[in-house]
Amino acid sequence: MNALGRLTAAVERFPRLTFATGFGVEGCVILDLIGRHRLPIDVFTLDTGVLFPETIALWRRLEERYGLTIRAVRATAPVEDRLWERDPDACCAARKVVPLRRELAGFDAWVTAIRRDQTPERASALPLEIDAKFGLMKVNPIVDWTHVDVWRHVHDYDVPYNPLHDRGYPSIGCEPCTIPVVVGENPRAGRWRGFAKTECGLHTKEP
Repeated sequence: MNALGRLTAAVERFPRLTFATGFGVEGCVILDLIGRHRLPIDVFTLDTGVLFPETIALWRRLEERYGLTIRAVRATAPVEDRLWERDPDACCAARKVVPLRRELAGFDAWVTAIRRDQTPERASALPLEIDAKFGLMKVNPIVDWTHVDVWRHVHDYDVPYNPLHDRGYPSIGCEPCTIPVVVGENPRAGRWRGFAKTECGLHTKEP
């Protein structure tokens, strides 16, 4: 089953279905599929308060392009604490994991844009799986896509994407914890540079 088929099947199976996007290029592909095919899927993003200006501009551009409303789910943790400098795991928990858990409590399933080849933690992900961490089903429509597949879709369908991708940022998160990578580095090497960390905690198995 292809990505559109997986999304369509999820719509038919789960009355309360949402997509949490972080506006990475994979997420833009999912939004393109939802928007062009008018799929009745709720869409939101975790507004951590420290997103890149380019990410916020893309957010508005995607809404205009596809006629979608992408809801903001905001963290309550104060930006002034600069927790990311001392304990990025705690910062991600406060700005991402806790708000996501609260938001997903009202849904039967959620759609993600993860791919197996992104990190070791994602290597065993399935197109449809039980998300024990958040207590609902998890739909991963492009889980078996490659980097090349993603960008082919972007170019074939003229999908808006973050211009930071063209400036050495293959993986984009919060501004304080994301820097460019050099040629040959792992695409996520620019996330949490200097820390033994590759995941924000949304797609890890532990509670």
